[in-house]
Amino acid sequence: MPIRVIVGAQWGDEGKGRIVDWFAATARYSARYNGGDNAGHTVTVGQRIFKLHLIPSGVIRPKVIGMLGNGLVINPRTLFDEMETLRKAEIALPPERLRISYAAHLITPAHQALDKAIETARGKGSLGTTGRGIGPAYTDKATRQGLRVADMFSGDFCERIGDAVAEANRTLKMLEAAALDPAPIADEYRRFAERLKPYVADVSLELDAAMKAGETVLVEGAQGTLLDIDFGTYPFVTSSSTTAAGTLTGLGLGLDAAKDAGVVGVVKAFQTRVGSGPFPTELSGDQAVRLRGTGSNPWDEFGTTTGRPRRVGWLDGVLLLYSIRINGINELAVTKLDVLSGLETIKLCTAYKRDGKTLTDLPFGPADLSPYEPVYEELRGWSEDLTQVRKWKDLPIFAKLYIQAIEELAGVPVRLVSVGPERDQLVEKEGPEPRR
Repeated sequence: MPIRVIVGAQWGDEGKGRIVDWFAATARYSARYNGGDNAGHTVTVGQRIFKLHLIPSGVIRPKVIGMLGNGLVINPRTLFDEMETLRKAEIALPPERLRISYAAHLITPAHQALDKAIETARGKGSLGTTGRGIGPAYTDKATRQGLRVADMFSGDFCERIGDAVAEANRTLKMLEAAALDPAPIADEYRRFAERLKPYVADVSLELDAAMKAGETVLVEGAQGTLLDIDFGTYPFVTSSSTTAAGTLTGLGLGLDAAKDAGVVGVVKAFQTRVGSGPFPTELSGDQAVRLRGTGSNPWDEFGTTTGRPRRVGWLDGVLLLYSIRINGINELAVTKLDVLSGLETIKLCTAYKRDGKTLTDLPFGPADLSPYEPVYEELRGWSEDLTQVRKWKDLPIFAKLYIQAIEELAGVPVRLVSVGPERDQLVEKEGPEPRR
């Protein structure tokens, strides 16, 4: 198939990076289509841990070309820091291996300052943003006053970025936040432009040519479906389209690109989210600590971008079914199955109750989940350590039954199961077995 989309089926942090890395072994291109450096994708190769925020995870594979689409908002400082980190790890990204859309929008220090000031002004009503300037950058894009990557090469760019900072300062003053000096920002972005120019391309055109030539394009979504600006738990969402459909507008692809596309939904074996917003299956106390971990292990539930502890709970099948429908997911990758080892019982939310009725779908989407009470199926746990398992047949029977319960609920097959953070700690699922 010419295009495969890897999309988060929860509130982000599902482990998309390592799933992208697995599929990248047979792909030529790895593309990002939305978000900015608020995304944190982790790939572990032996003793090396790669934490990427802008650069597609597929570029860890040496023959893969990374593509940053027009749907992104890009902080050049973060981009160059990531490129330097990869260079030190002997992963070179010359211009022929990293292509950046001329139509992507820029994030500036003004956007970051506005993000933090606005979030502070919200007080108890804060949304839990990362403070990376994502929302204000998309706001400027929507109001047609943003700066695009191509603008960096115009003769009046320094003047325009200075004007943008001055405009932000007026808002910062109203929010009682410190003003910014436009001059050093303009000078820094002038230097960024010189470094960035060889990488800038018409990503839409290049991807179209690649697909016509029969190349496989692997598309990596940032955040997760439940954070989508339209279909997520609004207003506790991100500022871009995180669903598979956003691939087309975020990379400049026509509908033909989607006709044979495969969509892989990545879902944890349990549920997590960072920041504010509804969470029907959320756990607290000792059970939450057990799923979250202490933070001493990179695999523990603490945000890659923010370092904040994640909220945790049982896997929510109602929201999973919603994500499958919204994205057109045709197979799943289940991550962190190993974390559930040692639990006597595991709960799986199969429906919601409201006003005496049992529901498996949401009449008006997931924005307001407060009226719903989860309905659980309780499954037997397993005690075995899964981290050394590499074949489906070697998984404990009750771990297999949990995966089969997810499949039966979701109505789509599970393709991959992760049993640890490293690249090779993946089990490719074999054909169905009778359920016991």
